Amino acid sequence: MRKRSIAVLPVQARLDAVRPRSVDLPAGRLEYADVGEGEVLLALHGALGGWDQALLLAMAGLSDWSSRRILAPSRPGYLGTPLETAVTPEAQADLLAALIDRLGIDTVDVIAVSGGGPAAIQFAVRHPGKCRALILVSCCTGTLAVPPEYRARFDSMVRMARHAPVRWLMAAIGRFAPGPAIRQSIGDDALCRRTLADPQAGPLIRALQRSTMSRLDRRMPGLVNDTANCAAIDRLPIDRVAAPVLVIHGTSDRVVPFSHAREVRDRLERAELLALPGGDHVALFTHLVAVREAIGRTLEGC
Repeated sequence: MRKRSIAVLPVQARLDAVRPRSVDLPAGRLEYADVGEGEVLLALHGALGGWDQALLLAMAGLSDWSSRRILAPSRPGYLGTPLETAVTPEAQADLLAALIDRLGIDTVDVIAVSGGGPAAIQFAVRHPGKCRALILVSCCTGTLAVPPEYRARFDSMVRMARHAPVRWLMAAIGRFAPGPAIRQSIGDDALCRRTLADPQAGPLIRALQRSTMSRLDRRMPGLVNDTANCAAIDRLPIDRVAAPVLVIHGTSDRVVPFSHAREVRDRLERAELLALPGGDHVALFTHLVAVREAIGRTLEGC
């Protein structure tokens, strides 16, 4: 059956038009979106994510994703995928491989953002025959613990998300007044204004903020798990990745320090590093043109 094309719709309408699916795999249930036709891009969202943000990652990273088939799973602990399906990055990598096998797909290009990095790297290492290229955007690739000064705030956010009135308020803010939160994510005021005014980047980052602040209770188990996994990382097997690797990272990232990107480049000399001067954790959107050009070159070269 031919899948519906939604590439002609505005960004938020594209997301609203998608209906995720669920599949029961040996490890447990996995929710995912499957959109488009063509070569397959497996998109892995970060913390506070889900299939919706994985789709946004693909929309942002590709200049023209209408010719691609996008697989956008909710990683365990997010939205419709139970946390117990796969807790560790290694288990999540095997879960993704099982999904690809179930769908009859031979190889995929992988793009991951932020907290999706460890699972993406493990997928490339544990299933090298399935990974054609690996793109890491603002990814956690080493030990990353919540700073002590933010720990109380983090714990408070987790507790508040359990209460329906708080979730309703946060969802309303994300939908009708995302600007203040976006400005907090982009340290430079002028860069923030340019991003919000950009006809492509603006709708993408607004949709991201709207998604992040909706259904918080169904994103919190994954957030807590990702935080614990990133804090427990000793040394990911980066040097065992056989696929071509593109690392994209803002030099001023306040969430995942730029040193994570440098370590990947130091340990895997053939990896390409796109350093985005002054870019924060949302550099994918603030530096959209440069990011898309680099991703396009990597995928065309595979």
